[in-house]
Amino acid sequence: MAGRITHSAAQLRPDPKFNDKVLAKFTNCIMLDGKKTSAERVVYDALDEIKARMAKHPDAVDAKDELGVFHQAINNVKPYLEVRSKRIGGANYQVPMQVKSNRQQSLAFRWIISAVRSEKGRPTHLKLCDELWAAARGEGKAMTTRDQTHRMAEANKAFAHFAR
Repeated sequence: MAGRITHSAAQLRPDPKFNDKVLAKFTNCIMLDGKKTSAERVVYDALDEIKARMAKHPDAVDAKDELGVFHQAINNVKPYLEVRSKRIGGANYQVPMQVKSNRQQSLAFRWIISAVRSEKGRPTHLKLCDELWAAARGEGKAMTTRDQTHRMAEANKAFAHFAR
């Protein structure tokens, strides 16, 4: 039976250190080959690095603690519009549509993780720290991806009447 809805959100346990479900979900997305301990180490080391940066530069971000910086980064990267391909009368149109909240979160996670993995030569926790720090300030590769997505939706708003 394809398309069944799972109870993954109900089964998700909050992460052990910060007791936060969004951070636990992000850790699961970082995880490769089922190595959850390694993924947790990367995420927690990145958050520790963010905490150290906040001590050096307290005015750089609006958040109070490292978890706040994480949430601010995720919220900044979330897209509100995206284009979807729709076939109408033999032609394909890029139709701008609003993004549902679950997809917003998953796209933000995906863009941040792909930005981290595309950079080479440094430890992953430092790359993740840099990307979260930049995203919290409205900068970085993930923010660029979000801006391009919004720009595409804005450019194709002439086809918005095709949206359901």
